[in-house]
Amino acid sequence: MPHPLSKAPFVGRAKKLLLSADREKSLEKAEVTRLELLFSGIKSDFHGGLTRKSDVRTIKQYPRDTDIRNVRQLTIVSEEELAEIASLMGIPEMKAEWLGANVVTAGIPDLTMLTPSTRMQFSSGATIVIDMENFPCRQVADVVAQHHPEPNAGLVVSAIHKRGLTAWVEREGVITAGDEIVLWVPQQRLYAHMGS
Repeated sequence: MPHPLSKAPFVGRAKKLLLSADREKSLEKAEVTRLELLFSGIKSDFHGGLTRKSDVRTIKQYPRDTDIRNVRQLTIVSEEELAEIASLMGIPEMKAEWLGANVVTAGIPDLTMLTPSTRMQFSSGATIVIDMENFPCRQVADVVAQHHPEPNAGLVVSAIHKRGLTAWVEREGVITAGDEIVLWVPQQRLYAHMGS
């Protein structure tokens, strides 16, 4: 029997890359042509660091502001899902910059539904590991509202299962816009003892 990671199911592309060093200034990120991935995350990006402070996502496990491993070093979204969000909200476009994303993919169907521990390997060999779905939040909804204040379906509702993923760096390297992304999706099974 072949190893579950022995064959890549398909390939996508890094359509766009984004970076921001100053979270105090804005959650929005600016387009760049390359990103340097370090074990601590993207060089000069405000989401970098080997650790981060626990927050509302981990409040059941740790007191707020506890130092924990940073598995949210990068945010990945897809151009296909951005178009779906825009359509649901009734706006002309949804920009990755507004969502604080670092990587915009093309050609990966249902990106947000990729399973945790999926590896995304770029042309240089740089590799990131998916942590989990990045659920829509009020902070990015406020950024989107600055660009589209008219009444609409709302980001938080429209972006469920479409806002992309968070990930951490497993292998360092440089990624550039246009790079091929090979997906390594692990075998998954449901844990039978979870309640419905």
